[in-house]
Amino acid sequence: MNKSPTSSDCIPVDSVAAVTHADPYPFYAELRAGPPLVWNDKLRLWVASRADVIESLLLAHGALRVRPAAEPVPRAIAGSAAGEVFGHLVRMNDGAAHQAHRPALQRALAGLDLNAVHTAALQVARNVPSQPLSDALFSMPVQAMAHLLGFADQALPQVDRWMRDFVACLSPLSTAEELQGASIAAGELMTRFEALTADATPRNGTLLAAVLAESDAGAPLSRSLLANIVGLLSQTYDATTGLLGNSLIALMREPSLRQAARTRDGLQAIVEETARHDPSVHNTRRFAVEPITIAGTPLAVGDAVLLVLAAANRDPAFNPDPDSFTLVRARRRMLGFGHGMHACPGQALACTLAAAGLEALLGRTPDLDAMRERGWHYRPSANARIPVFH
Repeated sequence: MNKSPTSSDCIPVDSVAAVTHADPYPFYAELRAGPPLVWNDKLRLWVASRADVIESLLLAHGALRVRPAAEPVPRAIAGSAAGEVFGHLVRMNDGAAHQAHRPALQRALAGLDLNAVHTAALQVARNVPSQPLSDALFSMPVQAMAHLLGFADQALPQVDRWMRDFVACLSPLSTAEELQGASIAAGELMTRFEALTADATPRNGTLLAAVLAESDAGAPLSRSLLANIVGLLSQTYDATTGLLGNSLIALMREPSLRQAARTRDGLQAIVEETARHDPSVHNTRRFAVEPITIAGTPLAVGDAVLLVLAAANRDPAFNPDPDSFTLVRARRRMLGFGHGMHACPGQALACTLAAAGLEALLGRTPDLDAMRERGWHYRPSANARIPVFH
């Protein structure tokens, strides 16, 4: 149970176990105090935790890739519908495959009216039926994104269920049964998006319409583009869910924030600081495809590096007074949404969806102090920090 973590809690055994630890930040501080790159023999990879080193790694696009060269798609899903979607995702590719659809996605996301997005997302979140809070954390942002992509309101719960099944293909912890379900869901989602784009012009003002407008409208809709539209939903599932849940925890831990939570701007500020202070994505990986030296450490072809983004966010050289939860920062810096070529273009959208979900949750008048007393733990994951409330 997680109520109010103390220094007496046992420390994580490694940087992956830290993701779901009650309070991994003292451990992360010890990592930053050590060498810029540390070899972990158990995990069989290098670990980076300082902000400047991680920035260097994220910018080394030619030598470091987001997937191992020999395994662009995880073996467990290769040849399946889930594997097809995974293999096309911009965020899982480099080079030409990465650039094929990223510009269109980036322009479409940049053109969103975030005020309209917030209004729509708040309405969708309020309509999510009463259910265990930990389930609502997933349903609110995923259904809001599905609405934004053009699904009818009555279809939102089914899209939500498919997405819950699909994301199993993104986790190394999934069982064979879960991976089979992920493939079924991937096929259903691809079919539904194909229908949305083929049967009629997508509803004006939707993100789907914007993506299509920014793509080559004269060409047949490719499976690759369809997969990346599915990818917009999958990124919402874990990352935005964790951001919403961790923002709620911030309000539980810091009663002084509750006044700010009475306004939309205040909620937005809480979410944005949570994304730095206790992000939903704690780490990512890079794989060397050619020799490179980073921070004086030579990496050989085939070496893997774990980039501990959450540790970098609290690097004092990156953010002054990093352990303080501060709503107004002169220059808030974070790496949880990536950096350089693989920086997530949906950062503003994710924060808007989380802020709308947080407003909807608080509108259900939860007793935050009682919730804190009951506590929470974190879902098993190698990189995502998503709370489960008791």
